[in-house]
Amino acid sequence: FSVSREGYELDLTYITERIIAVSFPRGCSEEVYSHNLKDVTRMLKSKHADNYLIINLSERRHDLSKMNPKTLDTGWPDLHAPPLDKICTICKAMESWLNADPLHVVVIHCRGGKGRIGVVISSFVHFTDVSASADQALDRFAMRKYYDDKVSALMTPSQKRYVWILNSLLSGSMKINASPLFLHCVILHGIPNFDATRVCRPYIKVYQGMQAVYSSGVYHIGQGHRDRVCISLEPAQLLKGDIMIKCYHKSDVTSEREVIFRLQFHTGAVQGYNLMFEKEDMETANKDSRFPDYGKVELVFSEGPERIPGADRWQNGADVIVDYNTADPLTRWDSYQNICDGEGTVATLHSSLYDSQELVTKGPRSTP
Repeated sequence: FSVSREGYELDLTYITERIIAVSFPRGCSEEVYSHNLKDVTRMLKSKHADNYLIINLSERRHDLSKMNPKTLDTGWPDLHAPPLDKICTICKAMESWLNADPLHVVVIHCRGGKGRIGVVISSFVHFTDVSASADQALDRFAMRKYYDDKVSALMTPSQKRYVWILNSLLSGSMKINASPLFLHCVILHGIPNFDATRVCRPYIKVYQGMQAVYSSGVYHIGQGHRDRVCISLEPAQLLKGDIMIKCYHKSDVTSEREVIFRLQFHTGAVQGYNLMFEKEDMETANKDSRFPDYGKVELVFSEGPERIPGADRWQNGADVIVDYNTADPLTRWDSYQNICDGEGTVATLHSSLYDSQELVTKGPRSTP
């Protein structure tokens, strides 16, 4: 079912008989959205009466919840991975609603990229794999097919990483690491080519639960410097739960900034003390020819704040100078507090840390 109006498409798909995806493109106007929302609501009520639950993956909307009283707001910023506990919450809510009554259906609503729908559908397949009966095999097949054909290509590397983390925890192939980690440095192997001298002026911001917890100085890289640059965190930054690292290039010509890469991970899935990200593992970098194909980003952790023995090997040399002018509004500007930063809508997110032991010890079953 697809409605075309004024060159704009609304996509409504019955993934299974009981799971429906409704998505609106990022560029659709308020007027067109409201008009289509009324149509969709009428259709849902005529077909399913009050037996449908809407799971809203976008920002909270008064008109959506007013027309559809059974709306669960679980939104997170477009093109990002959700907090790990949020995926679990959504899967549990879907399962308990569907188990409560054979007439119940779930409607997954999203305005923006379809990657967020992909996260929920693929997570729910893994979630129900643990508990599903034989008669649900067809539904799981339909969900997998929808994921493969319609949404997997639209997901970001971090969204896919989070689905993999959840699957690994649920299947028992990975044990959660409940300890916090200390991040000592972020190493760029291969220097991105962002200015006339074919280098860049990187700085990083580290977020925990979408709150900025660390900003580095700006690294001025000398013209001939090709090998790698190490952005050191001194003192080391304590991290636990959902983490995002964004690396920016600060232009010395325009005084503007551009994103070099963005990556998200959960400390519970870090086994050992090094994480390596290839170019295709990172948002922005994966589609930017200025980031070298062989380039990698390495995160170096330890279990305590003390300086790591042998850390001198990461020293940058004389042709890398760090500017610690932290008063500069550009480096202080936090794109997740009040602005979209060109990367989709920012919903207000709770930043609760994920006690994932509960998922592992109690299991994913929820009883109706």
